[in-house]
Amino acid sequence: MCGIVGYVGRRDAADVLLDGLSKLEYRGYDSAGIAVFEDQQIRVAKSKGRLLDLQKKMEEEGKPAGHAGIGHTRWATHGEPSDRNSHPHGGGSVTLVHNGIIENYKRLKEFLLSQGRVFESDTDTEVVAQLLDYYYEANNGNPIDAIIKTSRELEGSYALGVVFADFPDMVFALRKESPLIVGIGEGESFIASDVTAILKYTKQYYLLEPGEIAVLSHRETKIYDQHYQKIEKELKTADWDVSAAEKGGYEHFMLKEIFEQPTAIKTTIAPRITDGLPDLSECGITPERLTGFRRIHVVACGTAMHAGMVGKYVIERLAKVPVNVDIASEFRYRDPLVGKGDLVIVISQSGETADSLAAMRLAKSLGAETLAIVNAKGSSIAREADMLIYTHAGPEIAVASTKAYMVQIAVMYLFAFELALANGSVDEAECRRLTGLLQETPALIESILAHKDRAQQIANELITADSLLYIGRGLDYALSMEGSLKLKEISYIHSESYAAGELKHGTISLITENMPVIAVATQKRLFDKTVSNIKEVKARGAKVVLVCDEAYVPEKDVADLKFGLPEFDDLLSPMPAVVPLQLIAYYTAVLKGTDVDKPRNLAKSVTVE
Repeated sequence: MCGIVGYVGRRDAADVLLDGLSKLEYRGYDSAGIAVFEDQQIRVAKSKGRLLDLQKKMEEEGKPAGHAGIGHTRWATHGEPSDRNSHPHGGGSVTLVHNGIIENYKRLKEFLLSQGRVFESDTDTEVVAQLLDYYYEANNGNPIDAIIKTSRELEGSYALGVVFADFPDMVFALRKESPLIVGIGEGESFIASDVTAILKYTKQYYLLEPGEIAVLSHRETKIYDQHYQKIEKELKTADWDVSAAEKGGYEHFMLKEIFEQPTAIKTTIAPRITDGLPDLSECGITPERLTGFRRIHVVACGTAMHAGMVGKYVIERLAKVPVNVDIASEFRYRDPLVGKGDLVIVISQSGETADSLAAMRLAKSLGAETLAIVNAKGSSIAREADMLIYTHAGPEIAVASTKAYMVQIAVMYLFAFELALANGSVDEAECRRLTGLLQETPALIESILAHKDRAQQIANELITADSLLYIGRGLDYALSMEGSLKLKEISYIHSESYAAGELKHGTISLITENMPVIAVATQKRLFDKTVSNIKEVKARGAKVVLVCDEAYVPEKDVADLKFGLPEFDDLLSPMPAVVPLQLIAYYTAVLKGTDVDKPRNLAKSVTVE
């Protein structure tokens, strides 16, 4: 997830672009750059690092001077954070900025290389710039024709801000899936990924729809469809302040990030699926390499460890390879039996978690191979791992992890599918079926998010609780662990998770009248057994919240409240089923009045032991 801006008007374009990028830096901070028309030519300034690094660079080298341009703040996906991979990117007469991911960039790049094109970066974005310039030259310098033809070639998500050297002081823009607005001021116009970038200058904007093309000039702003027909749009007015706009209108970053999960899944898995099958080759993972591992150890902390628990169930069920899951701080000090022939998977959102980094170094010293699953580009864990899978969740601002957890699970599924296929424990047809189901999860999650009011109702019943339990079996137990953590870390209500079958071995003594118990029951083959355990706590006075298939109608001796889920394959149910647990935790914390995004005593990245 990156942020883009564009400006045409009477003001100093560089100042407007930098100001807009400062409001969008939460969308990415690996690098920043601007391109401004200066004396009828495009002048680019860009730098690795935060926006402040770009500003310092321009203080030394001079700031581009002009009244039209584009800007970008980057969350790296293709290509490590560096000056050469920073946006804007150029190709011939074209310079552009991009938010999104181009899924078919490899095929397009091969074609462009065959046409003699030379690339200067490792990004998918430069492929768009080169392809756009290719069609620009082929269409006698017509920018709209070139944009339309290029857009028909691109697969994936994108929002583009484009300038052409032959059309000074004009900015072109288009989008597919990735957000983009067109701001309209007095004698000036803007493009931006988020309305927050332009609120200082105007509250009037158009919402650009997929496939629409905007053309900004000093005279007017026009919007065209894919048939080059000019269209009229409703001019909207933003009625929120800058703080709210940064959150996209959501009350908290956590809620915004919960709703970003469908897009994060698509962005993470799409580049790793080829012809309907998982393809992790660009991450250093090949079928030949996979078949050499005798055991797998997953090492992580907190939420990432819970993602590893889901991975354990799925890998063992499909690939038939034994998997251990360790808390990183325990793994380091228990003299683990790890060595040659083992794979140690380290999961970390930040890539800087101290215990996880130390555990990975220990595993390497013992002769094991290491695979890192991280969200932050260029982080320590990412740099030191033997193999690396980046999750493309984008920046996660809230301390309580939601979308980072979701994409960690998605990656674990892809890994499990490819490992199972490589081992021959599933055939190609079954692997395609499972991969197809994974691709369906974003739409399923969106349908669940549409019923967030159910979670609000449940939260109303939890706010007076001093303590509660989460229970489940199998994959539902792994989910219960994550649900319990989410609730306790942001609402400060004491909460524990237990395997439902373990209740009779001591824990059921904690049940008192009206004590809340959140039961997760999505696994069909374990459903009856889980219901029996639920009845046990209900008989002792518990107030039961049941997360299960929408079609199931619980009797009074089973549940008081229910959050129903659309029917889905048991194996992949942890992805949709965790969403109501996230929402219940969120709304409980809101009702209790806690600081949802910054809970007490916690930090986003734990870089000490």
